[in-house]
Order: sequence, then structure tokens, then C-alpha cells
Amino acid sequence: MSDREEMLLIPHRQLSPEALSGLIEEFVTRDGTDSGYTQGSLAENVAMVVRQLDAGQALIVYDNRTQTCNIKPSDTVPGHDRRQVRPGPSEKEES
Repeated sequence: MSDREEMLLIPHRQLSPEALSGLIEEFVTRDGTDSGYTQGSLAENVAMVVRQLDAGQALIVYDNRTQTCNIKPSDTVPGHDRRQVRPGPSEKEES
């Protein structure tokens, strides 16, 4: 199984608000990692991650091998092209 087959990109707009909030909160408060989210409050750190997800700078990745979910900078995800990030339904312009 290749790295790409072992990882599944999860579009953050397809998660419920509760699931997304829980995932981001767990990520920014995770012990033993240097996520870089230590300067602000929990709300500020969560908002920062949401902005990064919306901008395509971060991605939610599910690892089939370890059966864990993580948030990674998009430029560290093999085979991912940031230009592939598409706007969600609320961001599309109406014709």
C-alpha cells in the first residue's frame, strides 16, 4: 500500500460542526506535539486552524495504517496540490 493509499483526505466542510470543532480542539491541545498553537487561547487557536483549513493551507488526514486523524500543513501531504482545494457550497458564487 502506498503512502497515498494509506492516507485519506477528509474535506473539513463535510464534517458536522461538532465533529470539526472536537477534532480541531483535540489537535491544538494535543500533548507531546509541537503544533505551534501554544500562544493564544483555545478559541484563538481553533479559529486559526479553521482559517488555515478554509484557505487550503491545512488538511484533515485520516491514516488508514494507524487509524488516526490529524491536521497537517497541505504542503506536507504527498501528492496534494493546494490548487485542488475547491470552495465549499457556501463559498461558490451564484450565477
